[in-house]
Amino acid sequence: MAVKTLDDLLSEGVEGRGVLVRSDLNVPLDDGGKITDPGRIIASVPTLKALVEAGAKVVVTAHLGRPKGAPDAKLSLAPVAARLAEELGRNVQLAGDVVGGDALARSEGLTDGDVLLLENIRFDPRETSKDDAERGKLAAALVELVGEDGAFVSDGFGVVHRKQASVYDVAKLLPHYAGKLVAAEVDVLAKLTQDTERPYAVVLGGSKVSDKLAVIEALAPKVDTLVIGGGMCFTFLAAQGLSVGSSLLQEEMVETCKGLLERYADVIHLPRDIVVASKFAADADSKVVPVNEIPDGWMGLDIGPESTDRFAALLTEAKTVFWNGPMGVFEFDNFAAGTRGVAEAIVTATGKGAFTVVGGGDSAAAVRALGLPEDGLSHISTGGGASLEYLEGKELPGIAVLED
Repeated sequence: MAVKTLDDLLSEGVEGRGVLVRSDLNVPLDDGGKITDPGRIIASVPTLKALVEAGAKVVVTAHLGRPKGAPDAKLSLAPVAARLAEELGRNVQLAGDVVGGDALARSEGLTDGDVLLLENIRFDPRETSKDDAERGKLAAALVELVGEDGAFVSDGFGVVHRKQASVYDVAKLLPHYAGKLVAAEVDVLAKLTQDTERPYAVVLGGSKVSDKLAVIEALAPKVDTLVIGGGMCFTFLAAQGLSVGSSLLQEEMVETCKGLLERYADVIHLPRDIVVASKFAADADSKVVPVNEIPDGWMGLDIGPESTDRFAALLTEAKTVFWNGPMGVFEFDNFAAGTRGVAEAIVTATGKGAFTVVGGGDSAAAVRALGLPEDGLSHISTGGGASLEYLEGKELPGIAVLED
């Protein structure tokens, strides 16, 4: 990646300088506002800690959830600020606004090594505006918080595929650098597209074929094995002429899936058995059936044991593995076996020397929720959407703007 990195910035010197960092702190919260998976916060710490220890005045911007361009108490970064303070081992101030009076006053009062977290950047509608001028105004206000001699560090890989003010436009106004996380993520994904060691296996799950269609089209010609599970597998099964009961189905994608199966019959692997349930609930009646015997009114919530074993056999022999999307509703214990089995197979492959990447999102959450060893995988990405778009061959605006 032909961009300046955090190491370049540190070598130039940051003591006493304001540094604006775009982090990805978009963590899941439960109904009580408690963080259920702090993975992204933890991943943001190395870059922030390096700046703090070098004496920078650090101003962090990030988003949480999808507020509609206005303050929403349920999506305040307050719990994030508290957890970030724990991870950094120092106080983290939280501004009461994004670029308003409180943010400006707090930024002016920062001393060397202080950290200020701005309130949810998406509370300001200009962050996600399609109008370049509107985004530019917000970017200029962000720059004011760190001063003319400030710098910008892009460390939120989960948002680099977005052309947004705190990701894209600020990089055009300040000296810009890739943080430790962004640099590492791009290096890892480059390994999945350049001189990849074979056999190369990709595992795709999740709910919708439409969400993964572009990456299927991009990777199917390049890989040896493409395993498909999760809710999206039922559209493929329907394309084979099978009845899928009340399982998740994208009828408008059936013909597209039929074409993919015809073109990549030797690469695509679908489940042979399914764990079906009488309703979508943790305590639903369930049973294992062959894919051609899904009863009317029942829905598939996991791949079956035969499919799990077959997929595991393929994955444990691979030398490169990319996984994005769970095999079932892993949040329910009765429907987590498929996801666990696939994940354990990938861990086994890693132990045998394979290069394995978990592509963020629900897959990363599943690894943590199921108590699997994170160090048993080569890399767990923080950006599901960004990872997929990179592998699709799309330009990521937040990366392109960093390139000299």
